[in-house]
Amino acid sequence: MDTCWIVGAGLFTKRDFAPKTGDLIIAADGGLVPLREMGVTPHLLLGDFDSLGPVPGDLPPATERLTFPVEKDDTDTGLALREGLRRGYRRFALYGCGGGRLDHLFANMQSMACAAKQGAFLCLTDPEYDLYCIHNGELVLPPRPAGTLASVLCHGDKAEGVTISGLQYSLKNETLTSDYPVGVSNHYTGETAKVSVENGCIHIMVFLDRC
Repeated sequence: MDTCWIVGAGLFTKRDFAPKTGDLIIAADGGLVPLREMGVTPHLLLGDFDSLGPVPGDLPPATERLTFPVEKDDTDTGLALREGLRRGYRRFALYGCGGGRLDHLFANMQSMACAAKQGAFLCLTDPEYDLYCIHNGELVLPPRPAGTLASVLCHGDKAEGVTISGLQYSLKNETLTSDYPVGVSNHYTGETAKVSVENGCIHIMVFLDRC
């Protein structure tokens, strides 16, 4: 499945950043900066450009541009997700969309949930963790050393039929709610870890090697 790569203006890491032919690369406002530093030309540059400033004059003509007003009802990352969905993409890799301002991280988590409810698979890659969002589905967690932290959090009022296996604290067909973080601070055991939800939306945060 082709992937839509979205790069924002937050903390960036090159980890696992590997677009291929058929993928779509979107620079969301200041996300153009790390892409240019890597020598990567985005297919699309969008945003209100409050963090990037004036669009560089040497931007290749092949890069499409979408400009939005500063006073709008969405974040640049949210706009990029909506544009990717509109173009038919259902697999998203988000970079530069965590860390830094916590309000933007929370906003991006909400935007991820919105896309997940439309059938998208999403992973936000931060220098310290990977953040996934699934809706009515299952996720096999990426390999990590035993003891590595992983948290499973409900998005919305409740998430029903949540099952966690392969982590230190397992669950089977349980209900998670938005006001009781029972799924926080779980740990890898060395086994294959899986998380699933039958009805609802959950975020799964997997750290690199922090214990």
